[in-house]
Amino acid sequence: MTSQVSTQAEQADGADTGEQHAPGNKEVRRLDRVIIRFAGDSGDGMQLTGDRFTSETASFGNDLSTLPNFPAEIRAPAGTLPGVSSFQLHFADHDILTPGDAPNVLVAMNPAALKANLPDLPRGAEVIVNTDEFTKRALAKVGYAASPLDDGSLEGYSVHPVPLTTLTVEALKDFELSRKEAERSKNMFALGLLSWMYHRPTEGTETFLRSKFAKKPQLAEANVTAFRAGWNFGETTEDFAVSYEVAPAAAAFPPGTYRNISGNLALTYGLVAASQQADLPLFLGSYPITPASDILHELSKYKNFGVRTFQAEDEIAGIGAALGAAFGGALGVTTTSGPGVALKSETIGLAVSLELPLLVVDIQRGGPSTGLPTKTEQADLLQAMYGRNGEAPVPVVAPATPADCFDAALEAARIALAYRTPVFLLSDGYLANGSEPWRIPDVDELPDLRVQFATGPNHTTEDGTEVFWPYKRDPRTLARPWAIPGTPGLEHRIGGIEKQDGTGNISYDPANHDFMVRTRQAKVDGIDVPDVTVDDPGGNAGVLVLGWGSTYGPITAAVRRIRGAGGAVAQAHLRHLNPFPRNLGEVLGRYEKVVVPEMNLGQLATLLRAEYLVDVRSHTQVRGLPFKAEELAKVLKEAIDD
Repeated sequence: MTSQVSTQAEQADGADTGEQHAPGNKEVRRLDRVIIRFAGDSGDGMQLTGDRFTSETASFGNDLSTLPNFPAEIRAPAGTLPGVSSFQLHFADHDILTPGDAPNVLVAMNPAALKANLPDLPRGAEVIVNTDEFTKRALAKVGYAASPLDDGSLEGYSVHPVPLTTLTVEALKDFELSRKEAERSKNMFALGLLSWMYHRPTEGTETFLRSKFAKKPQLAEANVTAFRAGWNFGETTEDFAVSYEVAPAAAAFPPGTYRNISGNLALTYGLVAASQQADLPLFLGSYPITPASDILHELSKYKNFGVRTFQAEDEIAGIGAALGAAFGGALGVTTTSGPGVALKSETIGLAVSLELPLLVVDIQRGGPSTGLPTKTEQADLLQAMYGRNGEAPVPVVAPATPADCFDAALEAARIALAYRTPVFLLSDGYLANGSEPWRIPDVDELPDLRVQFATGPNHTTEDGTEVFWPYKRDPRTLARPWAIPGTPGLEHRIGGIEKQDGTGNISYDPANHDFMVRTRQAKVDGIDVPDVTVDDPGGNAGVLVLGWGSTYGPITAAVRRIRGAGGAVAQAHLRHLNPFPRNLGEVLGRYEKVVVPEMNLGQLATLLRAEYLVDVRSHTQVRGLPFKAEELAKVLKEAIDD
């Protein structure tokens, strides 16, 4: 979201904006924003709980941003720190940018969840704990000698001990369920309690549960009953004397129809929209890999839009099929993460040589090797730029927010189709799994991506014969013609060996190779991309903070804090990383200091230093988590004061 709001609202940790009293003498306190974190064992359903709370919050009209965080192991040992799964949601009555630095409310389903997340809590935060799980054995698993509920270590917090498991089992005693089956609904009890606490709608969740468990109606009703029991518990218990209201963020949204959307879903919709706007069938050749697999799953639902999905036996087969589909006249796409990019590198080089449109979607994760499969990082930039043998330039595009993944997919497709080149689309785990409101665009707002296939000869030889030259280029874009295989008269060679300029015949001529290498580079360098825009309200800032990809939210939140405190700082964000915008060098030269935050060890900073000879200040982290706005605000303040 990009509309401006007050800095005080961005900084406040759920500040009170008023209060009233509801029937039954329960106080209702108005807040401008809240950050909630659900945490428990990876089998406790925290992601589902967070998703449902998010959906109801979106339908209510709040602006929101989410941060799912789950273990890398398929099933870590129950009750251990490595097995903790969490879902953080920041929602507000105004425009927000991040999932929040620290939660105001923690729902801890067991001792491991409490211990793993307690360091992130500010003093005074509310902690709701499932006391049924605080057994000696569970405490010992995570190194607690005594229960933190009894030893005074939680005195700085507002603690609500709730026997969630016992209450859930009691609520479901009339259902023919085993105790174990009944216990599984405790996340719905917790969801009901929090829904009461923050006045969230309930109809959508009940409808969802009945739909999800339609084939098991008893289980559906059990979950609905647990959900209602949690709501009623909040309404009747004396331990929760206050509930909270966060008004809809009406001023934050331009007019339109909105829905909550994750980055991977937005990217999927963007790919389908691109194929429709190009009037081309979409072919996805992919191999499952975290955190990109959702795109394969989702695209498989859209056969009615001319989408074909192919789950290959490995990464190499996936991209090979996608490139073959591009040769055949489809919009070819392959999805993966960093380890898969390494395996696909030879075929990406082949696509560079063949000069065919291909989208390589890299949902970055922590590395190297298998690394941190479920954690976020943006450390594949140099791999995307240079991770192939020979001179094999590839355009690189990066979305800034989950909703922006839709537009980034359209932009990547535009470049690939217009310039006949593979294009890297660099998202990451934070964007892929996070969500925010998205305004559904009208079809007439989308770009026209239609291309003209070659239909006949395009060159006349010295003897007057009309022939088809597959490497005769458009003088404006340097793109070669795209010919559908089997078109009479357009037969031509294809393969990875160097081509002769124009004819496409195999050539080992040194001068020709030099010319072709430079021409492919010139084609990428000449891609038409918008100038980078600079947000510098006073025009007098000495410091520019420059970001790319998912750092947009934390950077912008940090900039708001600096400006709210009277400081001057300029901000710019890059969507196009290869080629850079034409005006980037001039922009960098206008500022005394340039700070570049990245979730890597300074890869964009390295490129900027090499390209523009500017001594940028690199601020980096590789913790598998997004930046915190407070941390970046301190970095920018130090740069201003230095």
